Parts: sequence; C-alpha cells; structure tokens
Amino acid sequence: MLLVSFAVILNLTGSTIKKSDVYLCDSPGGKKYHYDKSCRGLSNCKHEIIKVSLKKAQTLGKTLCGFED
Repeated sequence: MLLVSFAVILNLTGSTIKKSDVYLCDSPGGKKYHYDKSCRGLSNCKHEIIKVSLKKAQTLGKTLCGFED
C-alpha cells in the first residue's frame, strides 16, 4: 500500500521533477535550453539540435526557454 501511494505521489508531481537532459540549438547565438525536443522555441533552429545535460547547458550560460517555464 505504501509503495502504491508513493507511486501515485511521484506521478502527480512528475512534472515538477527536473529532467537531467535538455536540448539546445547548436548555433553560436543560441541562448536557451529546452526540455522537449519538439518545443516551438527550437522551430527556428537552422543548426543541429543537440542533447546535453542540464548542468552542461547551465554551465554554458543557457537559460530555460520561455515557452517551457
């Protein structure tokens, strides 16, 4: 019963848990990171979309896309 309750709580709060990998437009001017590879903030990317760790994106000075915050 306790395990089921924990699973329900995790499921309900899952959207608030930060993901460990994010997506970037691999362009010199890119400033944002995205949790979803299909985010509309990446739709204008003319370069490759790459997957990096959240920590790496933040180290590069990237901030969360406004469509996803």
